[in-house]
Amino acid sequence: MTDEPSGAAHRRVHIPIHLRWGDLDAYNHVNNTAMLKLLEEARVRAFWLPGDGEDAPPTAVLPASVDDGGPMTLIARQEIEYLLPVPYQRNPLDVQLWFGTVGGSSVEVCYEVFSPATGGEQKLYAKSSAVIVLVDPVSGRPVRLPETLRAAWEPYAGPSISYAHRR
Repeated sequence: MTDEPSGAAHRRVHIPIHLRWGDLDAYNHVNNTAMLKLLEEARVRAFWLPGDGEDAPPTAVLPASVDDGGPMTLIARQEIEYLLPVPYQRNPLDVQLWFGTVGGSSVEVCYEVFSPATGGEQKLYAKSSAVIVLVDPVSGRPVRLPETLRAAWEPYAGPSISYAHRR
């Protein structure tokens, strides 16, 4: 996992995500529902505090469980634009993540899913955004984003995803 600047004007978190054979559909490319799971995996790795001996980006500031005293993170909205089919490959996809709009209790997580970062020009397969709301696990009510979280995520703030095929 790296947090190097990409070609964009803002910093991004790079999360390598390996494909599983079961992510493919009958057309021999990653199924649309499997893409949601891949984005979920990238988000978990970008958000959750690492365990002993694990690497994590500086954005990983949330406890991995409500049992650890953390809030729940719930998806309020998610959108994906598929640009190219994703073929099976052994090298991990390069999921690049940053934060768009930050609200009182919510944050827009922006993603671009690229071919593996193995040198050469990368292909952009998909772009996505998800609105995440922090919720108190006991009351079920939204809670304000803590300052520690805002401070960790602010360096990765950038523009929201612009969708080409939106009506």
